[in-house]
Amino acid sequence: MKPSEISFSPVDNHRLANLCGALDENLRQIETALDVGITRRGEHFTLTGAVDRTRVAARVLCDFYEKAADPLSLDAIQLALIEAGHKGAAHAAVPSPALITLKKDLHGRTPRQNEYLLNIQKHDITFSIGPAGTGKTYLAVACAVDALERDAVQRIILVRPAVEAGERLGFLPGDMAQKVDPYLRPLYDALYDLMGYDKVAKMFERQAIEIAPLAFMRGRTLNHAFIILDEAQNTTREQMKMFLTRIGFGSKAVITGDVTQVDLPKGQISGLVEAQAVLKKVRGIAFTFFDSTDVVRHPLVQRIVNAYDKHGKTDKRRGDE
Repeated sequence: MKPSEISFSPVDNHRLANLCGALDENLRQIETALDVGITRRGEHFTLTGAVDRTRVAARVLCDFYEKAADPLSLDAIQLALIEAGHKGAAHAAVPSPALITLKKDLHGRTPRQNEYLLNIQKHDITFSIGPAGTGKTYLAVACAVDALERDAVQRIILVRPAVEAGERLGFLPGDMAQKVDPYLRPLYDALYDLMGYDKVAKMFERQAIEIAPLAFMRGRTLNHAFIILDEAQNTTREQMKMFLTRIGFGSKAVITGDVTQVDLPKGQISGLVEAQAVLKKVRGIAFTFFDSTDVVRHPLVQRIVNAYDKHGKTDKRRGDE
């Protein structure tokens, strides 16, 4: 593969220093995220790797150089690299709906995330299935906060099955609320990030936000609510049916999960896995399937997901033999 070269002329040493970062850390981030090699001599950069990847890397370097009047934050770089990898994709034209949250720049970072946000807005029940780091829970909470701010719903209800690998609630100290609290921490974190700690605390006092263990949902009818069932791969088929039939008038429900991380007892069917087959043709229900290309975390997370997928497929082939 022929190396690609790029130069910045006339050179601005201040921008160049901000572009590269301390000890060329920003360049290392680009290499890791885009799977390219970058060497430089002054303002001259040489890119090695697959042609399509070096082309993206060259565009990224130019974009970052334009923005490098001030130091570039690591978060901004990693998010921009994720978006750069999706530019030109078939669904890149999917718009990202505006959401009312504390995060003014909140939007889908990949085409499939934008589809997910639109599915939530257009459908009363939305399933999101995919690996960790794809924004399933965070974007669902963002849509819930947006709906509450717009008075489209009267409350947010966050639900999660209290099932974890090797853990049992009875072994944890405290009352039921304290036992369940660690399992719901990701939902709390998203709320604090999107609404602010003080506002979330007031919402809990007014019961405009409610945390509900899945086991306590039976018999309820939830009207005018935005309901999120997180980690749904750990529901049984009976629990999934029970949850879906709790939805009342004026409510929306989002069900998130990763079917590769089921922690149910061996031999027990996941309610999320079964729901894909049972509900895939039901009108009014949307499914969004994420994959490793939608991971919005450290660039290595995407590679970790891919490595485990590849390893899992290899083990399956050996088992079939």
